[in-house]
Amino acid sequence: MFVDIVKISAAGGKGGDGAVAFHREKYIAAGGPDGGNGGRGGDIVFVADEGLSTLLDFRYKRKYRAENGDNGGTKRCAGRAAQPLVVRVPRGTLVRDTDTGRLIADVSGTEPVVIAKGGRGGKGNACFATPTRQLPRFAKPGLPGEALNLTLELKLLADVGIVGFPNVGKSSLIAAVSAAKPEIADYHFTTITPVLGVVRSGDTSFVMADIPGLIEGANEGAGLGKHFLRHIERCRLLIHVIDASGHEGRDPIHDFDVITNELSSHSPELAALPVIVAANKIDITEPERLAELAAFIKEKNLPYFEISAATTAGTTALVDFAAAELAKLPPIKHFEAEAYATDLPIQPSYTVSKLADDVFDIAAPFLERILDGANMNDYESLQYFQRVLQNSGVNAELVAQGVKDGDTVSVGDYEFEYIS
Repeated sequence: MFVDIVKISAAGGKGGDGAVAFHREKYIAAGGPDGGNGGRGGDIVFVADEGLSTLLDFRYKRKYRAENGDNGGTKRCAGRAAQPLVVRVPRGTLVRDTDTGRLIADVSGTEPVVIAKGGRGGKGNACFATPTRQLPRFAKPGLPGEALNLTLELKLLADVGIVGFPNVGKSSLIAAVSAAKPEIADYHFTTITPVLGVVRSGDTSFVMADIPGLIEGANEGAGLGKHFLRHIERCRLLIHVIDASGHEGRDPIHDFDVITNELSSHSPELAALPVIVAANKIDITEPERLAELAAFIKEKNLPYFEISAATTAGTTALVDFAAAELAKLPPIKHFEAEAYATDLPIQPSYTVSKLADDVFDIAAPFLERILDGANMNDYESLQYFQRVLQNSGVNAELVAQGVKDGDTVSVGDYEFEYIS
């Protein structure tokens, strides 16, 4: 089964928590804090795999999560950083953020691509020791890794794309000029998945893709066209195959205009690609019909070749010309990752709710993470927490909603008495 678009979820590992510990050794009094830092969580890394040609595996496994980092230890021992989780995808896979549509990466090179970063490890209490805070009894918890909903979209890497109506001989052409073995039969939509073949011309070679047949209205979803038009978007050159014989009752000139319109309707970039026209089935075409088609294409100022894929007549000249044209063209298109929006203010997310006259609730994940690693019986920890409340704007919101000294304030599973 050929699968070229799937949705999955991916999450980097959580960073390990920093440790709260104090040095204990015989004959050494007041050894001081020695809690180590937590290890970094594992990243989600995508790697292109030449052995894969479809996203079928992702239909059965849709959740990917990297390992968490280890917690810090005593004697300032840092926790072990988690290994990255390597996910193998076909070369040419685009990775998008499903929620925003942002293109995260085009996995078409040889380098691994980090998709979701693991969380940083928390600092141990040894990092918070100062001349005035000699016994910090708190540490920072590890941060969670990035969690993303992803859409994987495969866009085949091919130099040349073969387009045209069903049953015009596209599969026969790629079978004639490469080692590809597509299914060939005398009925429409014999080819229902793209087929790749390596074509050799002299000392050079290039990749050719047989795209399942387009029909009128393909860009709007008719036939198989809309589903597979995405695979032409990386091509550097198109070979437009036409059934010159018209033995199915179709007009070759009308067929050319229809396919050209479908390509331009799908994307202006497709319409701008160089095109070679291959008039196929010349072995069963009347000379008058062939002359009329040749005159029409030459008026369009397009390269024109008369071939018979069944007998391979004219295919060598077509391939050699395509190879020469490719030498003049830029390399296969690589889609650039889109940056995060940088014009939006970044503020801690929180919600303050007044549950009763003297009870308030704060929904703030960042505060819960701080409380996880704080010791509210320690003066320095309490002072740090109060500064965070003040600087984040949470305290101002509490005051605006009428909080008073002695009122109960809850943050997740924690409760404390408000003191101004």
